[in-house]
Amino acid sequence: MILRWSGLTVAAVFVAAAALAQGGAEGSKEMLKTPSALTEQAPATYKAKFDTSKGPFVIEVHRAWAPKGADRFYNLVKNGFFDETRFFRVVPDFMVQFGIHGDPAIQKNWANANIQDDSKNQSNKKGFVTFATRGPNTRTTQIFINYKDNGFLDSQGFTPFGQVVTGMEVVEKINNQYGEKPNQGSIQSEGNAYLNKDFPKLDFVKKATIEK
Repeated sequence: MILRWSGLTVAAVFVAAAALAQGGAEGSKEMLKTPSALTEQAPATYKAKFDTSKGPFVIEVHRAWAPKGADRFYNLVKNGFFDETRFFRVVPDFMVQFGIHGDPAIQKNWANANIQDDSKNQSNKKGFVTFATRGPNTRTTQIFINYKDNGFLDSQGFTPFGQVVTGMEVVEKINNQYGEKPNQGSIQSEGNAYLNKDFPKLDFVKKATIEK
């Protein structure tokens, strides 16, 4: 069997190997700078636990609902992308959004690390979890959890990949005092330094893990 590797793939493999060699938090941070290295296929069904400043909640993911979205989410959680990220957009009776990394040196690598759209298999019902998008085939790292049935989003390319199965009451208590005021451009360029300074009471993810 002959394997043909693109230059990008070879580079990604070497970066991933180097990151693993470093080990610990620094190794994980280096891994997160190379989106092309984080493409492991997710299990058919898995759970991700989010320990937050408001308490824990668990998202159950079904790959059959949205395989590309499920794979991206799996790699983000497994490699610590969501740790210390803020819930920066909270709109009562609509949704809560998060998924911009607090370190701009990491976030800049994901700004255009788009994944292709998935076919719609589920509706944006209360508790269902979906990638945000700027248009067709532009999903990257931002996630939102629906606070109510938002079926009108289904025809706009917002495809749920999982749902909150434990702790929805925690999700509903996430601080909404800032609404949509945090500027996403400033979060992208300045990270948690900007949010901590101007929006210090935002709730946040302490750590997200794949449940064994």
